[in-house]
Amino acid sequence: MKTNPTTHFEISERKVLLRVFDVLFVWLALYLTTESFKFTYFPFKSSVWIWLLTLGFYVLLFGTVFEIYDLQKAESRKATIKNVTLTCLLVTLFFLLTPILSPPLPDNRFQILYFFGIILSTLIVWRFLYIGLIASPRFFKRVLIVGDEFEIDKLGQDLLQNDPNYEVKGFISLKNKTSKLFESYKIEDLKSIVIEKGVSEIVVANSFDGLSAELYQALVPLLKTGFPIKAYAYVYEEITSKVPVQQINNDFYFYFPFSRSNQNRLYLLYYRVVDILISLVGLLFCTLIIPFILIANLMANRGSLFYKQLRMGKSGMEFYIVKLRTMVKNAEADGAQLASKGDIRITKFGKFLRKTRLDEIPQFYNVLIGDMSLIGPRPERPEFVESLSKNIPFYEVRQVIKPGLTGWAQVNAKYANSDEDMIEKLQYDLYYIKHRSVFLDLRIFLKTISTVIFFRGQ
Repeated sequence: MKTNPTTHFEISERKVLLRVFDVLFVWLALYLTTESFKFTYFPFKSSVWIWLLTLGFYVLLFGTVFEIYDLQKAESRKATIKNVTLTCLLVTLFFLLTPILSPPLPDNRFQILYFFGIILSTLIVWRFLYIGLIASPRFFKRVLIVGDEFEIDKLGQDLLQNDPNYEVKGFISLKNKTSKLFESYKIEDLKSIVIEKGVSEIVVANSFDGLSAELYQALVPLLKTGFPIKAYAYVYEEITSKVPVQQINNDFYFYFPFSRSNQNRLYLLYYRVVDILISLVGLLFCTLIIPFILIANLMANRGSLFYKQLRMGKSGMEFYIVKLRTMVKNAEADGAQLASKGDIRITKFGKFLRKTRLDEIPQFYNVLIGDMSLIGPRPERPEFVESLSKNIPFYEVRQVIKPGLTGWAQVNAKYANSDEDMIEKLQYDLYYIKHRSVFLDLRIFLKTISTVIFFRGQ
């Protein structure tokens, strides 16, 4: 069967595209400006490659921190202007403060403003072209969802919300499911629908009983032609960076073993060394700011400066976590309870500590002694783990690695104060455990910086 799938850029391809052309267009703009105008700060001579590589590194580094490679934000003109401007400010500042690897400071300081303006205008123009061309409907991925029995509205909405470049052309359900959002087709019309609607990928929504023989037989002819057919769980994980716990059930064995890094001794040794080094730096920073926090605490948050609380770590081992106190005295007189948004038990100064994440700084002590790691699922209280494990499938799987000071869930999910929020955070935690690597750790570290800067996450 001959199909005519539309051109579509995958998520990874779009991210690479943005990074490559960000750097190339900045380099090209500097070259053209230097050759065509009286811009002398960045002369293209023998040592220019060192300068170009340094500049490219800073563009990619601060672009990641300020989320210009977040695809949803990259398709918003408002977010693009804000994030690109912040990126260019930091790129310019750090580039100027990097001797040897950057040109000497110019005598005419206006050259610095020109340098900033060239980078900013270049990236803004290129990103607007990206929004108008690459992110336009002509490059959307047109998918058809097929399966035996599934909630089409939920599955379709999940795809559209997490990747705006998806276009769900309809669905085929052998159980005659209906939808108010998407058009339904018959299994007999599968081949013709793929051709007529320009479908570029079929997403298979497995039921917990597996794929039926009828649906399997209908998909085989397409599969033989090399047509892209993917399981919904795989697609969901790819576009959301979460493991769909509601979809894996009997297929959970497929997700084990998790990342090989969990048993890689070299990776674990490197990870422990990084934990120790960063925790020492964190504790040094803590000693420097403690006098100021102590004074503020006496004025606006009277009571003990620190508090410790029992948490559950790797393999269910319990330990005491150390934090700066942010709540009133006897905050849990009626028993343990989750903190919620707008919690009246949190003092005004406590809100400041939580918003700036300064209340977490003493946990570097827990990282240093090995109770926690820098990155991992957040440690929960034993009583909460017990209740959440009863209501949320696979919740205890979080305990296969050490809990962390920050993590994939902390930098992506919102403040959790319900079972639904906890499920979302679990999905992110399982994704990290499954894909744990040096590269993902670096992404979390950089994303943590942007989370702190923009006062997001938990």
